[in-house]
Amino acid sequence: MAPSSEYTARHLSVLEGLEAVRKRPGMYIGSTDSRGLMHCLWEIIDNSVDEALAGHGQSIKVILHADGSVEVHDDGRGIPVDAEPKTGLSGVEVVFTKLHAGGKFGGGSYTASGGLHGVGASVVNALSARLDVQVDRGSKTYQMSFRRGEPGRFADERKPLPTAKFAPFVDSSRLEVVGTAKRGVTGTRIRYWADRQIFTPDAKFSYEELQARARQTSFLVPGLRITLRDERGLPGTDGVVEEVFHHDGGIAEFVEFLAIDHAVTDVWRLHGSGRFKESVPVLDDSGHSRIAEIERDCEVDIALRWGIGYDTSVKSFVNIIATPKGGTHQAGFEQALLKTFRKVVEANARKLKAGNDKLEKDDVFAGLTAVLTVRLAEPQFEGQTKEILGTSAVRAIVAKVVETQILARLNSTARADKAQSALLLEKVVAEMKSRVSARVHKETQRRKNALETSTMPSKLADCRIDDSERSELFIVEGDSALGTAKLARSSDYQALLPIRGKILNVQKASVGDMLSNAECAALIQVVGAGSGRSFSLDAARYGKVILMTDADVDGAHIRTLLLTLFFRYMRPLVDAGRVFAAVPPLHRVEILNPGSKANETVYTYSDQELHRLLAALERESKRYKEPIQRYKGLGEMDAGQLAETTMDPRHRTLRRVRIQEAEAAERVFDLLMGSDVAPRKDFIIAGAASLDRERIDA
Repeated sequence: MAPSSEYTARHLSVLEGLEAVRKRPGMYIGSTDSRGLMHCLWEIIDNSVDEALAGHGQSIKVILHADGSVEVHDDGRGIPVDAEPKTGLSGVEVVFTKLHAGGKFGGGSYTASGGLHGVGASVVNALSARLDVQVDRGSKTYQMSFRRGEPGRFADERKPLPTAKFAPFVDSSRLEVVGTAKRGVTGTRIRYWADRQIFTPDAKFSYEELQARARQTSFLVPGLRITLRDERGLPGTDGVVEEVFHHDGGIAEFVEFLAIDHAVTDVWRLHGSGRFKESVPVLDDSGHSRIAEIERDCEVDIALRWGIGYDTSVKSFVNIIATPKGGTHQAGFEQALLKTFRKVVEANARKLKAGNDKLEKDDVFAGLTAVLTVRLAEPQFEGQTKEILGTSAVRAIVAKVVETQILARLNSTARADKAQSALLLEKVVAEMKSRVSARVHKETQRRKNALETSTMPSKLADCRIDDSERSELFIVEGDSALGTAKLARSSDYQALLPIRGKILNVQKASVGDMLSNAECAALIQVVGAGSGRSFSLDAARYGKVILMTDADVDGAHIRTLLLTLFFRYMRPLVDAGRVFAAVPPLHRVEILNPGSKANETVYTYSDQELHRLLAALERESKRYKEPIQRYKGLGEMDAGQLAETTMDPRHRTLRRVRIQEAEAAERVFDLLMGSDVAPRKDFIIAGAASLDRERIDA
């Protein structure tokens, strides 16, 4: 049927109550996949956190049940159970069935909170196949149940289920008293089953996200105890996982947790506040809306420290709600930090040898780990998902606090502050110089061929082609391997760079130490794409970088040191999958053939593979030459063997170095190569029993 051109009032749809939420869930929770499912859980948890933030609770418990439901307990004041004057409904029913209703619209219950639109609990209720709420208040336990937002009773038999028979309330809904509570005990318990008619089939609760959020909240609300319990029996667990998060150190402890590199400064705390006026609609005594100018307070609390690395980690929060996309508070922080450092560097340009170049944001933020929190009543967010703060006045307040206190810190005459400020300014200026030199280098650089290697290290045996996509750089261990590799390579597209033994451990060293190290500097120069923040993947001179070290413990150590250098200072190369480890063979087995038939050579790459081969030869009654050759290093191979097994693309095996989880990789590199010896010692002791002593050259 052709669509009618008629358009009258009867074609308009008016969605009442929670119908709008079920019709357009994306407007309220962003999406209906796992992200939206987790957002619903955050709405319930944030209500409990707001109670703790207001000083009315100290513990929250979150349980992921095996039946797909989730339960949140808190020891706050409990949702009001008395009748709300305008609707005549209980406070519980108002909170869970009415949009834009709650205690965070200026009624004096919360001075600063994460929930402010009054839709969190009601949206979760609308998108749940079943929701049960119990409230302890006034020595009684009250209960109410809902199906897809509608209040009523479930006829449960043994345990609560969303599929149980449901009878909605007809005349009037009732908040039932189902038990007694100890005197003085208050709190709320909410359990709900997400509606699978709304959410995608693959949507599920992520324990890792919940774990990260709980840890983050326990830092932001010192003294709050958050317990997570996962009863879903996920693979790799013993059935039930339970963790408790409780931190008294606040955001300073949070910064210490987030920071992964060696410190240049201690954790600096910046405190301050400001007042601003805001025009908002208010209801007068007759119920009419009018615009009034209200004065509000904004509290600023920041913890930050700089480390020797170049990665930046800035986390911003408004009333403990994360704002991953920033907003006015983060803009004020960044603006003031850059402005202050520019002012100090310009005033000390001669002493710092800064020249006439101007600092940029990346120079100041290199190696910075910061947690920025602001608290204010009724903040304006862009959207219900609260990812961006929009209150414009906050920018100037945060900027003033940061500028005043950072300037005082950098100009402090106290011995400790003075020493740290000097190191920090030196680091910032070094980052600026590195950026400027990288830009100049990029503007003047051109691909060198074999006849134009005057600017390259003399020990580089370059390839002939100019096509960086096809070219390969082999980093080989020692000059002895270099000699064989030169004969084994294809000089058209394979370049060789020997390194002398074990290079500098850049996990512990500063940027200056790394750049002054001959081996590290040569490697960065040969790759030709810069280092750190100035690294440009498009400028890399080779399509593949292949680490070719001996198949022993020392070779593994050298490979780890090289990977640490790439991970720390040339990470885009690793992220792009262009760093490889060569896989040289461990054994060479010469199978003896009878008569005049030539003997057959087989290479094996592990002890297990060798044992399988020998067992197969024994079954086939074939003989082999003894002793079997065990390669201790690349130098033991002749050129033909090295080409056939390790360098020729037709026969070789390469192991691509990938970073699936950057944070996990950070932890492993820090464990193996970092400054803290104790965890590494524990790791070595724990793995000593599984060590293959035959692999140690002794």
